[in-house]
Amino acid sequence: MSTRRYADNPILGPQDIRPLSDQNEVIGVFNAGVTRLGQDVVLLLRVAERVKNPEPKTPLAAIYDLARREITSLAFEGQAPNCDVTDPRVISLPTERYLTSVSYLRVARSRDGIHFTVDYGGGLFPETPYETFGLEDPRITFINGLWYIDYVAVSPKGIVTALVSTTDFKRFQRHGLLFGPENKDVVFFPERIADRFVCLHRPTSPFSMRQEVWLADSPDILAWGGHRFLFGPRPGLWDGVKVGPGAVPFRTERGWVEVYHGVDDNNRYCLGAILLDKDEPWIVRGRTRAPILEPTEEYERRGFIGNVVFTCGLLFEEQRLKIYYGAADTTLCYAEIPIEDVFSGMEAV
Repeated sequence: MSTRRYADNPILGPQDIRPLSDQNEVIGVFNAGVTRLGQDVVLLLRVAERVKNPEPKTPLAAIYDLARREITSLAFEGQAPNCDVTDPRVISLPTERYLTSVSYLRVARSRDGIHFTVDYGGGLFPETPYETFGLEDPRITFINGLWYIDYVAVSPKGIVTALVSTTDFKRFQRHGLLFGPENKDVVFFPERIADRFVCLHRPTSPFSMRQEVWLADSPDILAWGGHRFLFGPRPGLWDGVKVGPGAVPFRTERGWVEVYHGVDDNNRYCLGAILLDKDEPWIVRGRTRAPILEPTEEYERRGFIGNVVFTCGLLFEEQRLKIYYGAADTTLCYAEIPIEDVFSGMEAV
């Protein structure tokens, strides 16, 4: 696979973003949605931030205070023996869980698609009780003159998917929750199919203990039904443990291409692609046997969570995939792949 990374990756990192407060620190800038607006490439960046911890040995959770509109912290000094902190993202207690950072979404713009200017005048921040642990992993889809942005909302109630829309990435209209817990990685198709909106989503089943990709449809992009299984992990391969949608699907002459993430037995995140029928996208026509992008570079293998490449958006232009991807849950990077290379790596399903 002739994947070409930008030579000066990462293109954005924690050092490039001002925190909301001098008492805070940005620990990650990654997993951005992407689109074009006029001559600009627009990113919606996931920014992970936390209150600086003067005592690193004391577990410190991050919570967004909706009334004060700021990130606050909660220390677990006396409860430390009962805290599971093996995952640096999460503090797990016997009856509840907290995150160690709060994520929100910042807008950044660029003429060349590489060098971005961050807009500090706006963005998306927690506003509801379903978002007090943060907003994560936005996907941007342009449909009928509007940019629809769905994102993961996290709170003590669990992981849900919410929706906003915008015409300029300055003002956003909220449309509420689309999917309840536990559901994430929602991507919309950018056009109606058989007069229905269509999306991919990734429910988590505690019964089957599986994380697989499903398809749903809607008459209005707000109420979703017609759910059906699409594809799941392939044991023993790079996507053998779990899979989830990544970027917004795009249409080609051969059908719809969806770039997704897969996780293996070593918790290593890679990217691959599936080909869906252009008229009946609930039919999988092809799937890459090997990853199209895997964590091999130092900035992908080491970071807040190592061995991770993860995308929420790409641009399909000039017969190339221009992928914006998170590396090690820490930085944002850029890579290009010719579409013919993706197709050549696919096996019929």
